[in-house]
Amino acid sequence: MKRGRSKCESFTPLEDRNKRHRSVTPTFVQTSQEPTQEMWGNLPHHVVLHIFQYLSLVDRARASSVCRRWNDVFHIPDLWRRFEFELNQPATSYLRSTHPDLIQQIIKRHAQHLQYVSFKVDSCTESAEAACDILSQLVNCTIKTLGLISTARPSFMNVSQSHFVSALTVVFVNSKSLSSIKIDDTPVDDPSLKVLVANNSDTLKLLKMSSCPHVSPAGILCVADQCHGLRELALNYHLLSDELLLALSSEKHVHLEHLRIDVVSENPGQTQFHSIKKSSWDALIHHSPQVNIVMYFFLNEEEFEPFFREETPVTHLYFGWVVSKDMLGRIGLNCPRLVELVVCANGLEPLDEELIRIAERCRSLTAIGLGECEVTCSGLMEFVKICGSRLNQLSIMEEVLIPDNTYNIEQIHSEVSKHLGRIWFPDMMPTW
Repeated sequence: MKRGRSKCESFTPLEDRNKRHRSVTPTFVQTSQEPTQEMWGNLPHHVVLHIFQYLSLVDRARASSVCRRWNDVFHIPDLWRRFEFELNQPATSYLRSTHPDLIQQIIKRHAQHLQYVSFKVDSCTESAEAACDILSQLVNCTIKTLGLISTARPSFMNVSQSHFVSALTVVFVNSKSLSSIKIDDTPVDDPSLKVLVANNSDTLKLLKMSSCPHVSPAGILCVADQCHGLRELALNYHLLSDELLLALSSEKHVHLEHLRIDVVSENPGQTQFHSIKKSSWDALIHHSPQVNIVMYFFLNEEEFEPFFREETPVTHLYFGWVVSKDMLGRIGLNCPRLVELVVCANGLEPLDEELIRIAERCRSLTAIGLGECEVTCSGLMEFVKICGSRLNQLSIMEEVLIPDNTYNIEQIHSEVSKHLGRIWFPDMMPTW
């Protein structure tokens, strides 16, 4: 017969049970022992990879020398999908340059992994030529985005055109999946654009090529005709044509999202600017009603004659040089889609009438910046009253505001703030 334990024998005091529970709980003792190289080297690959993604290239290269395991992570393809080559001449630039040995290592071991590539070069021709040399070696790449960035002119424009085009063609032919290309201020030409289209027409979505003098309107038209997925385009005004706008408006083409046009006076007083038909603009807006059309102007006053004589669907206007009152008046009459206006300078006459007309006719205007443009305090108040709280950005120098019988500089701050629905102050000219 089994003997059962009595209630007295089976009872364990609470204190004893707590002791027993504490006795099996592991105790962690803090030590002053520092992590060893072996401990760091045993970190999982994915942890090291995550850390490496936050390091600069130089720090990543240094870290790769810690141990073999970290060196293996250094060469994982995920780390080499995005890379910026910095090419500068020490004697002329303060920017750090990518080490030549690293460049060769990338070409030999990681060219096939590169997908998002950019080249940042200084103004020296040698730097631009080095970039072309690298491009010509990327024969096994599948690049998706390519950017050629000059921190100062002339850079790529001083490179032999044949050298540049030959190097660029290597990427155009071998990638076959380019979606974004930024090649401003380069000697790219029509034949190289045809190569681009022949190999990447199904994937190209963004093309920025302002200040490319060797490209003709026919060359850019070829891109628009064949690359039906193009969503963003930046070019100089001399490449803009009625045919181009109609091509971008075809049923086969996706909705254009962003069109940037640089209007630059290359030869002051000698450049003749053509006009674009209103029907061509209308076709583009009918096809892509949400498109942003951005125009940058760097012209002399007498060169504005062809612009804004008819309704133009521009949304963002930036004037880098002096613009006349007549031109601003035309903007008020013929730019109903205007969202943002920036005027660097004007003459000595107040712009009250022009600003009020813009406020009345441009009902989408939300931002305006005025540099050396005189406005009376009453004129500014009338402009602000019409725009009201939809005006998200109002930038005007205090020095150009002209006090009058109705408002002075002290009053303008509180009155403008009341109509904008937020605190507003005029900008101040820096004293340094």
